[in-house]
Amino acid sequence: MKKTADEPMRSPAISVQELCFRWSQGGSVLNSCSLEVPKGEFWMLLGTNGSGKSTLLRLLAGLLQPQSGKIQIASPVGFVFQNPDHQLVMPTVGADVAFGLVEEKLAIAQVRSRVSEALAAVNLLDLQRRPIYALSGGQKQRIAIAGALARQCEVLLLDEPTALLDPDTQLDLVVQVQHLVKSRGLTALWVTHRFEELNYCDGAFLLAQGQVIDQGEPERLKQRLMQEPNVAI
Repeated sequence: MKKTADEPMRSPAISVQELCFRWSQGGSVLNSCSLEVPKGEFWMLLGTNGSGKSTLLRLLAGLLQPQSGKIQIASPVGFVFQNPDHQLVMPTVGADVAFGLVEEKLAIAQVRSRVSEALAAVNLLDLQRRPIYALSGGQKQRIAIAGALARQCEVLLLDEPTALLDPDTQLDLVVQVQHLVKSRGLTALWVTHRFEELNYCDGAFLLAQGQVIDQGEPERLKQRLMQEPNVAI
């Protein structure tokens, strides 16, 4: 369904109200930032470097704490870094996906089932015994996503996950996330600098100087960005 900037949204899986954050040794990053992502939808976050996109995602994931404002987000939450090497810690694919389940104290059979189901969802079940070092960049990102699926995350936060990938792999990853959102009822917020990725989301936010200055239908925002160099990504 097409959305406009003033169209009311469904019940949100992510709600941010008047969020403020500043580094102790630097300036303000987010200034009364507010947004909502409807449950079961795939939204993207746009903005220039330094606009606060990555900081916002880290606040949503609980990796940073805001100075003020309110965050409500469905849990569990899965976070996918720009560089998957920053979050893949085990020697093999299956072991890495299983690593995130340790705190749940599941039976071995349950762990195996969760791992297999998550890897099948990202089309990597055959690589369960593959060493992490032998994977491509795109495969590593899909393993990071599989880890979130195994933990039965309700929300996926993805911080420029295609930044280090080749063009063909970039497209494959965004299509796969779109499919997972729609087929599994997940909610995703994806940071991007690429216009072509907007073709696969339900809506987008435009962030500038720590605030959401526009939101809604991706094609409209794409046209605005092309016409206004001062807010171009």
